[in-house]
Amino acid sequence: MDMDGEKQPSAEATNPDQAVEIDLSNTVLDLTSFQLHDLDSVEFPTNLTELDLTANRLTSLDSRISHLSNLKKLSLRQNLIDDAAIEPISRWDALAGLEELILRDNKLMKIPDVSIFKKLSVFDVSFNEITSSHGLSNVTDTLKELYVSKNEVPKMEEIEHFHDLQILEFGSNRLRVMENLQNLTNLQELWLGRNRIKVVNLCGLKCIKKISLQSNRLTSMKGFEECIALEELYLSHNGISKMEGLSTLVNLHVLDVSSNKLTLVDDIQNLSRLEDLWLNDNQIESLESIVEAVAGSRETLTTIYLENNPCVWFLATHMVQLFNMIYYCLMVITFHFRDIH
Repeated sequence: MDMDGEKQPSAEATNPDQAVEIDLSNTVLDLTSFQLHDLDSVEFPTNLTELDLTANRLTSLDSRISHLSNLKKLSLRQNLIDDAAIEPISRWDALAGLEELILRDNKLMKIPDVSIFKKLSVFDVSFNEITSSHGLSNVTDTLKELYVSKNEVPKMEEIEHFHDLQILEFGSNRLRVMENLQNLTNLQELWLGRNRIKVVNLCGLKCIKKISLQSNRLTSMKGFEECIALEELYLSHNGISKMEGLSTLVNLHVLDVSSNKLTLVDDIQNLSRLEDLWLNDNQIESLESIVEAVAGSRETLTTIYLENNPCVWFLATHMVQLFNMIYYCLMVITFHFRDIH
């Protein structure tokens, strides 16, 4: 995840062998894409609150960072940091007030020890080579956003204590089961796309607003009935053959069931707030069923995607025939008009 906010670059990009010019009065230091192999050429303002080292070539942590006691956000995204390189951070007591730690796109093979950061709200270890979620139990329960996508994690474990978590991302891993979610009562977004999940199990959660289970192995839509706060549901690229369990989702704005095995559009008549409906790449044969299904959302619906369904091919074929017939009739009328005159 990128660190957002108003950032004014305080350094001038030079080649890695030259000193990096820093305005020591700034509290935000953005060294994104400087291609630095180390930070020897960088002088850190002592009052830094944000340090962004995204897209460099760092293989180790500069020990001077450990003295930046005002630091709230630290991004090491897209570097070459491995487990040994990140290990010293667990002893950097001066950084105990850190709120965001971004370690995305490095060479980590395990969850690092970040137990020292008692105020951490955002923790991102996506796009690494992590093979287990062991270590998450040491992450503070103040966490609000957790990103573990694009790793090799087979199970969602050690997440039960994240009572304040709002965003959980475990996409592109090796998950087969949805589990251990029951305590995440404040969860707003759940991203589990590109896994091997076969059955929906939200463990009783009812307040989620966004769910993605794209590119899994689902064959049924059952399991969402109690998620009445749900606003966006993404289920594309599965093996679902029937639309069901949707009638209670009255707050749904976006429904994506593209690239499944649907033959009929159903159970969305009550979704009066629906805006986007993705039905492309299915086996839907009748346009009539679609018209009936979206009757309740005519005032809000702005987009329906239907490409690559039999009903579209049928419509296209008949439209061509209709246009040919109209053209033929116009030609006959034209020739008849000429004969008269």
